[in-house]
Amino acid sequence: EVQLQASGGGLVQAGGSLRLSCAVTGFGSDAYAIGWFRQAPGKEREGIVCIDSGGDKYFTDFAAVQNRFSISRDSAKNTGSLQINSLKPEDTAVYYCAASEVVSRTARHYDYWGQGTLVTVSS
Repeated sequence: EVQLQASGGGLVQAGGSLRLSCAVTGFGSDAYAIGWFRQAPGKEREGIVCIDSGGDKYFTDFAAVQNRFSISRDSAKNTGSLQINSLKPEDTAVYYCAASEVVSRTARHYDYWGQGTLVTVSS
């Protein structure tokens, strides 16, 4: 069974940086895309970025404009990482990692989801 677990969230001051991790199990190979999404209280889940099995990165519009996010993956360890710099209070949200057999920045295309990790940014 495919399982994902996001970790690394917590309380951080505005202006700081945070690295979130995603551990993937159950896939027989690394032939999947990893996507990162977030959901703030009272808002819809929004995509941030995804990375395919070849390492190509696809940012959503807001993430590309803000230029504060970076993504990586370590196929040998079956892990992924999302780095967030210059954190703002509006970054407060539950952050989710997900896996898909196709490359997409759209949440509905992802079949496998982690439980999410809460990031709280204080001002």
